[in-house]
Amino acid sequence: MTRPARPARSRRAASEGGGEDSDAFDAVIHAPQRLRICAMLDAVTHIEFSLVQERLGVSASVLSKHVSVLMDAGYVEQRKAVRDTRQRVWLELTAEGRAAYRGHVAALRKIVDQSPE
Repeated sequence: MTRPARPARSRRAASEGGGEDSDAFDAVIHAPQRLRICAMLDAVTHIEFSLVQERLGVSASVLSKHVSVLMDAGYVEQRKAVRDTRQRVWLELTAEGRAAYRGHVAALRKIVDQSPE
């Protein structure tokens, strides 16, 4: 099944102040498991799918759905390789994904740091 391509602008919600995309709240990343996936991937160059699955404590199908959403947004790439006679899948953030994740974290910090008026 092929997923329809989404326009780049619809992937990311604009920040409240109309700021730059690199400092914007991102609804694609915001889902708790996807946020955790991006946090793991931001800390490394790549990581094996099964390790992410183990750390999140989710089934392969649940992780695969979240990874598919991130891949559709252009945030994650996967690479398949044979290792120890088994096919392995490695995940990594794209440059766009890394910028979107860091921008989302910055937007969350702004929300948390706002003092009541």
